[in-house]
Amino acid sequence: MIGLGILKGMAVTARNFVGSYFEKDRLITVQYPEERTPLAENYRNFPFLPYDGDDAEAGLRCVACKICEKECPPQCIYIIKSEDKKPDYMGKPQFYPAVFDIDISVCMSCQICVEVCPFEAIKMDKVYELSRRERFDALLLRKSDLAKSNEYYHSICPTDAADVDAKLAEAAEAAAKKKAAAAAAASASPASPPASSPSTSAPGSTSAPGAAPPAPAPPSEPA
Repeated sequence: MIGLGILKGMAVTARNFVGSYFEKDRLITVQYPEERTPLAENYRNFPFLPYDGDDAEAGLRCVACKICEKECPPQCIYIIKSEDKKPDYMGKPQFYPAVFDIDISVCMSCQICVEVCPFEAIKMDKVYELSRRERFDALLLRKSDLAKSNEYYHSICPTDAADVDAKLAEAAEAAAKKKAAAAAAASASPASPPASSPSTSAPGSTSAPGAAPPAPAPPSEPA
């Protein structure tokens, strides 16, 4: 029937229009900023740097490997590696970023930096109200602006954060077991025998070093 699709569409519109007076879920307009639509857990906007513990500087997971800087399509990440090292979550001394900047005016929220990071050190945030009055440095987020606690990460992405914590705990446990096994093997290995001193006798001699040479055989009598 011609026009049936139009009638069905108008029926849906009328049902939502009338129902909006009785059901809040049918309302289309949200009174922002007093009311905000909840964001999905897999929503992504701009990156941030999660850290463990209470110290944002000491707890950063980033080891300044610069993989994210190299793989970033718009090249909006800028990292300077530190001169010294600090222990990571497994207790292994690692470098850390002395400088870690992201230009959010260039960032395209592609999440490639998150995908290529082998240390779970960069994640995508849900903060989208980042407009500034200034045109230049205000849109360049420094390390202090990007660092956010692991508790914050759990609050915005509880499922992914729990998976990351389990993965890091498993890696730390495996590293501890490997270190303990290596220490046990080193303590259980027998002492190596002392090296024998090289012989100073002439080639073909069977005498021990320092012993008198054997006496020559007497000449045989003629028959």
